[in-house]
Amino acid sequence: MTKAVSKFKELEKIVVNTGIGKLSTQPNFSDKVLPEVIKEFSAIVGQRPAGRPATESISGFKLRAGTVVGLKATLRRTRMQKFLEKVVRVALPRVRDFRGINPRNIDKGGNLNFGIKDHVVFPEINPEHSKVTFGMEITIVPKRGRDHKEAVELYKELGIPFQKEESKK
Repeated sequence: MTKAVSKFKELEKIVVNTGIGKLSTQPNFSDKVLPEVIKEFSAIVGQRPAGRPATESISGFKLRAGTVVGLKATLRRTRMQKFLEKVVRVALPRVRDFRGINPRNIDKGGNLNFGIKDHVVFPEINPEHSKVTFGMEITIVPKRGRDHKEAVELYKELGIPFQKEESKK
């Protein structure tokens, strides 16, 4: 485990996003739904998220400029380590039919992007008491750019489960 702990120094940050645009059409969104989402998102990531407002109004989506349509939290250092450990050891194994993260989710800069469809897989959330459901996107950013092979090795050393390489058809 000490090898993995030293590998955390290779990471710059983890960015966690969630889109709540569909929830914004519910009645009492700003009074009841948004505070509940913020509370649960904060419990998962360990810090209060920043709201992401809509930049323009779109009548087809019943969206007004300035309405919060997403939440974002950037984790560094200790919070980043704790969150990644929680995702790898608890949340991902709880995801239904999880077979590993696709290695193609790593971009040219070595950033790993993946999503979790339901936030209830995190241990801080009690499914019976959760009033809303939302997914989240997670981006893991290394300190320096890496090629694909180096990035896969780094993430494997951190314990991130990848899909098995399948033979090409």
